[in-house]
Amino acid sequence: MRLFAALMPPDEVLDEIERAIEPHVGQVPGLRWPDRATWHITLAFFGEVPEQVLPELEVRLARAVSRHTSLDLAFTGFGAFSSARRARVFWAGLSGDPMIRLSESVKAGARRAGAVQTDEKRFHPHLTLARARTELDLRPLVESLSGFSGSTWRAGSVHLVRSHQGAQVRYESLAEWDLAPAERD
Repeated sequence: MRLFAALMPPDEVLDEIERAIEPHVGQVPGLRWPDRATWHITLAFFGEVPEQVLPELEVRLARAVSRHTSLDLAFTGFGAFSSARRARVFWAGLSGDPMIRLSESVKAGARRAGAVQTDEKRFHPHLTLARARTELDLRPLVESLSGFSGSTWRAGSVHLVRSHQGAQVRYESLAEWDLAPAERD
């Protein structure tokens, strides 16, 4: 099973992103815009995980998530990997509570469960909105959306998600764990 851990933003916040990018969808040759149903914020990518590892993975992730409080976040600005000038991924950025400790805890729990961590890149929280097979200059797109600032929202849970590959990628949430209430609640 191809698995990852993710935060799922609420629909009203995704509506704001959708309205902001709507005039640009389909306007950049070579940029593919996946279905909104696939939008998520990856905390950790586990890659192929044997089915027999799943029960221990769920126990370890539940424990890791319970040690962290809910997060107040907002989508602010857009960018691209590896850069706006040489981009293959177009994304919406996040501001608010840092997610690095949560991401690291989830990764550590997965390693302890025997789920091989395949993504060792530096964690950069984002919402992927479009991809390209070849590098594109997305500076005009990124600049045109530079003034965007979305509503603050609370991330209260972490999902374990299975990725079904095929003609069209589909995601299935296998489990969900609540983050502890924030002290400011």
